[in-house]
Amino acid sequence: MSDVYSFISRSLSLSLKSVESTVQLLEGGATIPFISRYRKEATGGLDEVQIGNIRIWNEKYRELEKRKEFVLQSIKSQEKLTPELSEQIHGCWDSAELEDLYLPFKPKRQTRAEIARRKGLEGLAKWLMMQQEGSVETKAKQFVHDDVPDTGSALKGACDIIAEWVNEDARTRQLIRNIFSREAFITSKVIKGKEEEGEKYTDYFDFSTPLWRCPSHRILAIRRGEAEGFLRITISPDDEKCLDRLVPRYAKNNVPAADYVEEAVTDAYKRLLKPSIETEFANLSKEKADEAAIAVFAENLRQLLLAPPLGQQRILAIDPGFRTGCKVVCLNEQGDLLHNETIYPHPPQNEFSKSAGKVVKLVSTYRIDAIAIGNGTASRETERFISNLRYEKEVKVFVVSESGASVYSASKTAREEFPEYDVTVRGAVSIGRRLSDPLAELVKIDPKSIGVGQYQHDVDQTKLKHSLDQTVESCVNLVGVNLNTASRHLLTYVSGLGESLAQNIVDWRSANGPFRSRKELKKVPRLGPKAFEQCAGFLRIADAENPLDNSAVHPESYPIVERMARDLHCSVKELIRNKPLIMAIDINRYMTEEAGAETLTDILQELEKPGRDPRSTVQMLEFDPDIRTINDLKEGMKLPGIVTNITNFGCFVDIGIKENGLVHISEIADRFVSNPTEVVSLHQHVEVKVLSVDIERKRIALSMKK
Repeated sequence: MSDVYSFISRSLSLSLKSVESTVQLLEGGATIPFISRYRKEATGGLDEVQIGNIRIWNEKYRELEKRKEFVLQSIKSQEKLTPELSEQIHGCWDSAELEDLYLPFKPKRQTRAEIARRKGLEGLAKWLMMQQEGSVETKAKQFVHDDVPDTGSALKGACDIIAEWVNEDARTRQLIRNIFSREAFITSKVIKGKEEEGEKYTDYFDFSTPLWRCPSHRILAIRRGEAEGFLRITISPDDEKCLDRLVPRYAKNNVPAADYVEEAVTDAYKRLLKPSIETEFANLSKEKADEAAIAVFAENLRQLLLAPPLGQQRILAIDPGFRTGCKVVCLNEQGDLLHNETIYPHPPQNEFSKSAGKVVKLVSTYRIDAIAIGNGTASRETERFISNLRYEKEVKVFVVSESGASVYSASKTAREEFPEYDVTVRGAVSIGRRLSDPLAELVKIDPKSIGVGQYQHDVDQTKLKHSLDQTVESCVNLVGVNLNTASRHLLTYVSGLGESLAQNIVDWRSANGPFRSRKELKKVPRLGPKAFEQCAGFLRIADAENPLDNSAVHPESYPIVERMARDLHCSVKELIRNKPLIMAIDINRYMTEEAGAETLTDILQELEKPGRDPRSTVQMLEFDPDIRTINDLKEGMKLPGIVTNITNFGCFVDIGIKENGLVHISEIADRFVSNPTEVVSLHQHVEVKVLSVDIERKRIALSMKK
């Protein structure tokens, strides 16, 4: 166990104590948000990313340890385990190296070398490898019998055995692996006859670049083209260079036998080594590309979930459309549906006046504070229609991303919420709720359907789901959750809960009314001490009996706050938000082994601004009114826009028309940018310059350079 801790510590450049404490907390059932927020003394103040990395590496090396035990047992059962080999296996921390060590002992299918051994040709192979003086033909004749008709067959079988020895030599495999890592090229060619059908992969019809320099999005694009049957891919270094390094390791003497050894080594490289290492590097490059794409998606999702909320206001939401009309819903401050109907302000019906009257009346009747318009078909036309109306009071108008709204509207969740309404009404409700609280609404949708990813359907789906679920969990716990209003879906992501306990909380709330204190959580069926410890600090109760129940102060720290209040001769309620009193507190007086300076500092910050929402304030953006379609664009135009998606190669910007424009990474700033997230964030308002417009392919190139 200590070996694992030490290796993780060195790999991640973290202290051994921090790693050991973190692993023990994780294995004790603690969640990442809980550890990062409430166990800073134990971890040395590690953040969620560092804790997440420790968990990944710990799981990885636990699996490696299991594999080591299997390998050792397998070799031992063959009575071939030497003390030296056992030491090598125990000291191995790389899965590829471990498999190399195991390869000579791995149970084999019917290989050419195995057939040759059964024919008794291993002795000839050993003689050839010794490369002594003497006639090869004469030696080979000694191995001719019923199953080996002539010397040619004997030598061919012996060479097959030598080729397998070469392939199974761990040092040789590492040599070829090193050459691949430095010099391999990834090459793609179009499959003959597929040129027209695979036109979208034109860039990769005759493509070649060093593998180590190939960016993740290109690897995923090439792999998709291969999966769809349009491209053929190879990963290979220069074969002659490999053989120049490989052959001298085995063919060492200037004797006839050396020629056969050289022939066997060449065969080993081409037939066994190269295909094996190529597969390894294909998998490795795909794995790295997946990790990069998943990281981009997770960061985009985080920014989307933490988008500024409008808050509890009355909202009129519109899912715009032409022929089918615009679906209109009115929501109260809690997001409950008050009214719905359809208006037809656009062609072909053109019921402009009638639709205008309806909207103005709805705004007045339901005391609407803001209007949310989906950014899909007819969005700009609907925005202009809504913005030109006269209302009795000021009403703010927002364009809201509707990515994934259709997925939600057809989901089981939506049917449970609105069983009597169709998908169009549910979609409009989702658009309105996204404006009010993006986080609370978007947790109901599969993150892959939100539309902020890069090749999300091509990457490892298990890793993607794990990463996105962890991102949602992080965001939910960062913001905190209102225990008495949160949906089951939102509660599911609270630290320590999950689907079952989230449903139990909702059921208890329905049967007993609102929670009056965090202590009442202990009455929820199956919510034991561990779950309470993990979730309590992230759940808020407005107007609770204890004001700390509406803060991020964990119940385990309530006695500390109560002692602070007593020492200041005031109540806890009087202490909260009272900056002069809070500043008078000397944290050194309250330090314990469990609650050190970091925890106490967090407590004071929370007392000053209890339950503070870390999200910023929502902002309005007005697009250029003269730009309505791609045909209105001209090179050199400067336009306002909003970032809608970020990838490794740039970001996409909505400039108020159907097609989003691409700001390539080279055009994001006047300096070199290695990662677009250094400069831009999702929903950021930007000014862009039109570089080029391809109307036929509906592509717009933009620049953010000054």
